[in-house]
Amino acid sequence: MTDQPHPRVATLADVAALEARPLADNLPARSVYGLIERAARLHGDRAAFTYLPDGDPATAPRQLSFAELRARVTQAANLFHSLGLGPDESVAILAPNTPSTQVAMWGAETAARACPINILLDADHVAELVRAARARVLVALGPDPDLPIWPRVEQVLARVEVAAVLVLGHDAPDVPGVRAFDTALDRQPADGLAFARTLDLDTPAALFHTGGTTGLPKLAQHTHGNQVHSAWAAALYYDLGPDDVVVNGFPVFHVAGSLVYGLSSLSAGARQVLPTRTGMRNTAFMGNFWKFAARERATVIAGVPTTLATLLKIPPDPGEADRVRVFLTGGSPLPSELAAAVEAAYGRPVRNIFGMTESAGLVTVEPFHGPRLPGSTGLRLPHGQVRAVALGPDGPDLDRPCAPGETGVIVLRGPNVGPGYTDPTRNAGTFTADGWLISGDLGHVDAEGRVFVTGRSKDVIIRGAHNIDPAAIEEALATHPAVEMCAAVGQPDAYAGELPVAYVTLKPGATATAGDLAMWAEPRIAEPPARPKRIAILDAMPLTAIGKIYKPELRRDAAAVAFDAALAPLRAAGAAVTVSAEDRAGSPFLFVAVDDPDRHGPAIRAALRDFVVPYEVVQG
Repeated sequence: MTDQPHPRVATLADVAALEARPLADNLPARSVYGLIERAARLHGDRAAFTYLPDGDPATAPRQLSFAELRARVTQAANLFHSLGLGPDESVAILAPNTPSTQVAMWGAETAARACPINILLDADHVAELVRAARARVLVALGPDPDLPIWPRVEQVLARVEVAAVLVLGHDAPDVPGVRAFDTALDRQPADGLAFARTLDLDTPAALFHTGGTTGLPKLAQHTHGNQVHSAWAAALYYDLGPDDVVVNGFPVFHVAGSLVYGLSSLSAGARQVLPTRTGMRNTAFMGNFWKFAARERATVIAGVPTTLATLLKIPPDPGEADRVRVFLTGGSPLPSELAAAVEAAYGRPVRNIFGMTESAGLVTVEPFHGPRLPGSTGLRLPHGQVRAVALGPDGPDLDRPCAPGETGVIVLRGPNVGPGYTDPTRNAGTFTADGWLISGDLGHVDAEGRVFVTGRSKDVIIRGAHNIDPAAIEEALATHPAVEMCAAVGQPDAYAGELPVAYVTLKPGATATAGDLAMWAEPRIAEPPARPKRIAILDAMPLTAIGKIYKPELRRDAAAVAFDAALAPLRAAGAAVTVSAEDRAGSPFLFVAVDDPDRHGPAIRAALRDFVVPYEVVQG
């Protein structure tokens, strides 16, 4: 372990040079608590967090120093231990990204395990996750006008029993067994852990839910080593240091908010700005974004690609963006034209990542000091492997690595890869016995080691930074008495990246409208973002030769519908524009035909700039 400044990383050769040292000598600590202790020792009274209570720049922010963070995390760990929490039990966290939430997160990992939960999930699914995680303690946001989490907490408590409920943000409701988190912390020692627990690289740290939103929960396990490795690597590749101020608008239940931009900033001594309880979805905050950025002297802006698209529409006043040095993005595919537009507008680089919950948030990172190559997600992490392997009839063939530039399924292994799901029967097809994690994404690795993700062999729909399992939609629609077959896919969207849409066929003689089906599905889909934004009723479902639903054809149709809508204003202005699509390696490729490509091409490209789907403008 080292306290030395990290080296500059730009190429795979720089990564290889790091690997000349043992991993243990490169990592700054052997546990998350060790990272926080180190940060407090090195940075003491410097601010670790600046929390913005609302979107009004006149409202005073709240600060928490690195020394105070260490003390509060120590108190949280002592509190959880005093509540009888065992090392194989968990603290469930249902709260937005605030300093207190992060205190709860890292305190839980120090005492046992943290299980941060999507604040949009309904009560039934939250209860399932609490039960599956063996959570004895629930930390949740109390009654709040901006985020109605507490009513669901009350519903959860009627379904599952926990030893204690700790409330963030407000005085605790007068309910037996419910206490204010901060008041409970004040009663615990802050100068050291009051219990013995050995924390090392292989110690369990957290459970992050992923995959479907119906049926049995799917909980990915993280060790302290997984999280420390990802945090260290992210800080290294982004060249984060104590002079950086990182705007982190991701939620803690997403690995980007807690690890890729959260724990990495803490490990580097950088200050995080946490923008209100609703993060980047707070319209008042976004309207004043550059005023806040200037006041807080922000150097790093982290957000999903849709955040970057929004910032293009709210240009800063002179001087407000002067200290920004980089825009960091991930969570969904990055359109190359969007990245180029941001770089042209601000004169600052955009850097991308490819991540998975199962690998503590990171698979590859585009280094700050390296070039941005369109389509690239960057380089593998130190001490790990990333390769493309051939896709055979029975799935990825790990014994057949692809040549540089050849498309295959992306697989990885290394210190960032977690030990699998809590239910080992769910590991098949994702985790292998010899440590490989099969991403399910299609792509290639070039001769310089850069990884390109070009499609998906899994059906997951990525809306913003949320992964939506289409099975959640399909299972809900399939219960309707009129539905014969159904399939859900992602429809390209300029803001969200993808939106869930569904295609159905009806049973002979049955009748139902798209509106009927939407009303039926809504209460049966746990997560509101997973509810389909469009339902199309087909005469016949496209099928493969063996009778399986052929989703590539549905994705092509969804992409064509999205492009048609985006180009409607141009068509209304008199341009003769048509859209068609073909399948390329399971992903749609679109052709936009227009009567005068030279004249209308710039307007077409402007209308489609924020879409990830590849296309070509051709003569109509």
